[in-house]
Amino acid sequence: MSMGVGGKSGGAMSEINMTPMIDVLLVLLIIFMVVQQGLQRGLSVQVPPPKEKEEISQKPPDDEQIVLEVLPGPAYQVNRQPVPAADLERFLRDVFAQRARKVIFVKGAEELSYGDVIRAVDASRAADITIVGLVPRATVGPATVTPAQ
Repeated sequence: MSMGVGGKSGGAMSEINMTPMIDVLLVLLIIFMVVQQGLQRGLSVQVPPPKEKEEISQKPPDDEQIVLEVLPGPAYQVNRQPVPAADLERFLRDVFAQRARKVIFVKGAEELSYGDVIRAVDASRAADITIVGLVPRATVGPATVTPAQ
């Protein structure tokens, strides 16, 4: 840094020395750029476009898919066939004994507790099923909501 002490007439200069001010501004700019990266939250994801009303209704499962429904009580149904709670694990072992792909989907009723669904998942795991998927609730939107009366 330099400082001028006199002009042509030998007096003090009235100009501002810009070098220290630019240095401070550049340091502040770098600090703000670094801090800004740390303030970003969330993830960058691509969301599929919303489905049409006709696509929202769920299709019935085919013969390859096994869906374990947990109903209030708790009562269990495997592809709409009622299964006693005490025989659930044995029934699942029998169903998946000859299958190469051991995949099951667990679908819980709306008013169930979390523990009832977890018991069904645990029974599926105990029956040596390798992949247990959870069926999500139907999306709440204008196509699925009925007006309150």
